[in-house]
Amino acid sequence: MSRNVYLHLKSSRIKLGRFKLGRILLLAASIFCLSSCTTTPPKNISNICEIFFEKRDWFDAADDMTEKWGVPMHVPMAMMYQESSFRADALPPKDYVFFGLIPWGRVSSAYGYSQAKTPTWADYTRETGNGWASREDFDDAMDFMGWFISKTNKINRVSKWDAELQYLNYHEGWGGYKRKSYRKKRWLQKVAKTVKARSLRYATQLKGCRKELEKGWFMRLFT
Repeated sequence: MSRNVYLHLKSSRIKLGRFKLGRILLLAASIFCLSSCTTTPPKNISNICEIFFEKRDWFDAADDMTEKWGVPMHVPMAMMYQESSFRADALPPKDYVFFGLIPWGRVSSAYGYSQAKTPTWADYTRETGNGWASREDFDDAMDFMGWFISKTNKINRVSKWDAELQYLNYHEGWGGYKRKSYRKKRWLQKVAKTVKARSLRYATQLKGCRKELEKGWFMRLFT
């Protein structure tokens, strides 16, 4: 083997090694970004103003939902608090078999901010054409809840402002609500009243900060 050929092969191996190293570093950086960039819940989920001041894009998403579906944002926000505590990857509890010792999947297919079940989410994406929607995305979850609350208003004649009855529909489904299945669940009725109380508290809080939240980034520079 001539010296030139040897040097060429050596150079090729070095370049290939650097290429592989570059791909490894890029992959590692991507994994780190995905793990570190996961949206965390707001620090104070009991105050809707602090939620939206911390996450301005959430207010924009909620405002868009209100404009699109005519649903006041404090209602789905109170429901989301109850369902997931604003955790993007929230899951229902596990189901256990054999005297509660062996985990056997989840009690339902609910997932994400809105805890939307897979079949209902599929109905939403089909009806709205939002096929790329994700249950881990706050904007999509908020739009889903606006869609559901709006349909509840049409199907079961429940006001879009009534967080208590809307939550009963959300938990039991439209058919279950019609059959009044919630009447056999005292615990659920209690939770629904809690959701209503929180929605009213959110509504009161929002009155005091909405004007500030509606300011664009440019106007905020001078305040």
